[in-house]
Amino acid sequence: MPETRDGAARVHRYTATCAWSGSTAAGYDAYDRAHAGTVPPVPGELALSSDPAFGGDPARMNPEQLLVLAASSCQLLSFLAVAARARLDVRAYRDEAEGVMPEDDRPLRITEIVLRPRIVVGPGPPEERVRGLVESAHRLCFIASSLRTDVRVEPEIEIES
Repeated sequence: MPETRDGAARVHRYTATCAWSGSTAAGYDAYDRAHAGTVPPVPGELALSSDPAFGGDPARMNPEQLLVLAASSCQLLSFLAVAARARLDVRAYRDEAEGVMPEDDRPLRITEIVLRPRIVVGPGPPEERVRGLVESAHRLCFIASSLRTDVRVEPEIEIES
């Protein structure tokens, strides 16, 4: 990890704010799950709710979706960084990620995240090299490294001619 001028390791801090107001007095089935999330200093807020299976609004993002999105975004950014350093010409990357949360496995948690990026690269590299860079990026992904859940990457690679 890079150090500061005085030799101390740098520590990155990330802040987020969630806010809700309403009343839970009428019980579990009656309260509004809608809330807002912000990540200063980014302007604006995310409209959030719980999963519709738990009384949430399907028109709003939920924490489970955000977790899967975070894993997908981190893998994408890690791969682009590794590929750029390796002088690989990545032309497109689109991930169709999925998180799995079985209700019969307590405590409830996302037990698996599968990332399925479709990666298009320019001509030249063998597919094995691209797959190796995907694996390197996965090892470097901060989000995947932070989770207890299994995060798998199943890439589809296209090398343009």
